[in-house]
Amino acid sequence: MAKQNSQVESLATIFRVLGDQTRLRALLALQRGELNVTELCGALRVPQPTISRHLGILRMAGLVNNRRSGKEIFYSVGGAQGDLKIVRSVLQAAAKM
Repeated sequence: MAKQNSQVESLATIFRVLGDQTRLRALLALQRGELNVTELCGALRVPQPTISRHLGILRMAGLVNNRRSGKEIFYSVGGAQGDLKIVRSVLQAAAKM
């Protein structure tokens, strides 16, 4: 029961994070492949500070991974395997809308 409660809490956090349009749009863009902040700004038409703030929230929630290459940081969808399966299902459903 404790494990199930922990999973429910984890998923509730993820869905709160996904409740923001900018973060959801960023995840949808990253689902297609790795992007840096500049590419995400262009794709979403959002200022760089806004994207960086939302990427930080997504990273803290464990939904995105980052990797540095020189001065650039590239982001990709990532996370715990169980949670990631649910998130991918949500993203796939959202992409069909």
